[in-house]
Amino acid sequence: MPTEGTRHTVYEYGFSKGQILMPNIGYGSNKKTKHMLPSGFRKFLVHNVKELEVLLMCNKSYCAEIAHNVSSKNQKAIVERAAQLAIRITNPNARLCSKENE
Repeated sequence: MPTEGTRHTVYEYGFSKGQILMPNIGYGSNKKTKHMLPSGFRKFLVHNVKELEVLLMCNKSYCAEIAHNVSSKNQKAIVERAAQLAIRITNPNARLCSKENE
């Protein structure tokens, strides 16, 4: 039998103290802004230059994100092609280190 204090929280709030909240339908986000970045774009994961062509018609609402396993050579090619197609990239200089001339 729960004590007086715990019964109070169950009756008033519908849950007991220390109970973990379960995922319910009410915690969902708005469908119009779901998966949207603060800049207003949605992300599209890109692995090669050919996949940028998909974003050609949707470059106002989608931006490209270069996958983590893309080589630096292909990454440079993706960034150059995205600049030509006016596609925004969320991580254009990820893992690209500039070597200083000694």
